[in-house]
Amino acid sequence: MTYNKFFSHIYAEDGVWEYAAAEAIRAAFSDSIVVPVRHYKDVFCKKGQDFDKQKNSPMLILAIKQSSFYYSGSEMCDSFGHSNFIYTSEIMNCLYNCEYCYLRGMYPSANIVVFVNQEDTFKAIERVLPAYICVSYDTDLLSLEYLTGFVRNWMNFCKCHPGAEIEVRTKSAAFKYIKDIPSLSNVTLSWTLSPDLVISRFEKGTPTLVTRLLNMQAAMDRGWNVRMCIDPIVKFSGWRDAYKEMAAVIRNKIDLDCLFDISIGAFRLPSDIYRKMLKFAHYSELLAYPMNEIDGGMWYVDDIEIVRYVNERLQGRDHLVAPRHPAK
Repeated sequence: MTYNKFFSHIYAEDGVWEYAAAEAIRAAFSDSIVVPVRHYKDVFCKKGQDFDKQKNSPMLILAIKQSSFYYSGSEMCDSFGHSNFIYTSEIMNCLYNCEYCYLRGMYPSANIVVFVNQEDTFKAIERVLPAYICVSYDTDLLSLEYLTGFVRNWMNFCKCHPGAEIEVRTKSAAFKYIKDIPSLSNVTLSWTLSPDLVISRFEKGTPTLVTRLLNMQAAMDRGWNVRMCIDPIVKFSGWRDAYKEMAAVIRNKIDLDCLFDISIGAFRLPSDIYRKMLKFAHYSELLAYPMNEIDGGMWYVDDIEIVRYVNERLQGRDHLVAPRHPAK
C-alpha cells in the first residue's frame, strides 16, 4: 500500500495563522495542502479512523486551545516528591509509533494536533506556581522541536520563573536543537531507554539505544539534569537477555554517576485503555502476559521482580525511582 508523506495535509482552525508557531510550521511544509476546518475535533475525532494505518502517514492539525491548559497529575503518575504536580498537552499524539503506547488506546486518531497558542498555557501556569510540570506527556515534545520550538520556549519560561520545575521526556536524538541553551537547575531532560531489540520491534521510528545515550551524555556534558528512564520494561521472548545486554551498553557509553536520577518501571496501563488496546491490538505479544488490575491500572503480575532484575543489571543504583504512570 502506498501512503502520503508525513504531514502532506495540514488542517487549520480559523485564527491559527495569527500565531507565529503556525506560520513557522506552514513555512516548513510549504508543499503541504492546507485545509481549513471549524474545529480540530471535526478531523481528530471522526468515527471509523484506523490508528495503525494513520501512523504510516499522519496529518498535522493546527488548533487554538481554548481551555484546560494544564491537568492535575494522575495518582498513577510519579510526582518525584513534588506536592503540586501538573502536566500540559500542547501537542496531542507522537511522531513515533510505539506498540505499547497508551496514546493508542486514548485517542481516536493518529494525526498530530499542535495547539499554537503556547503563551496562553504559560499565562495559566503562572497562576499555579510553584509546580512540577511534565511538558512532554501526551507527545514527544523534543522530537518535534524542529517544527515548533516549544521546548526552547519552555526554557525561556523556566529562566524567568524559578518556581516552575519541568521535565522534558523524550526518545529522540534532538538535543542538538537546544544544545546552545545554558543548563537550568529547574529543568530535567529525561530519555526513555530500551534495548535495541525492543526499539526495532516495538518502537518504530525511534533512534537506537546508542544514539539516545550519546544525546544524554551530550546534555550531561553541558550541565543539564538528565534522568534515565528504563520505562516501560516490556516482556517478550528473550526479554531478560535483551535488558541485560542493554545494561552493559549503558554502563559502557555514559557515566552513571553524572545522572540526575534513574527511573525504572515495568509495563502498565490504565485499565480502560488496556481494554481498548486489546480490541485492536490483540495480536501484540506485549499484551499477552498475565496482568493484575490494581486501583484502576493493569500491571504485570511480576512487575516488582522485573524492576529488580533490570536494576540489578545496572549494579543496584541506590537512587532508583520506581514510577507509577502509564507507559509511553
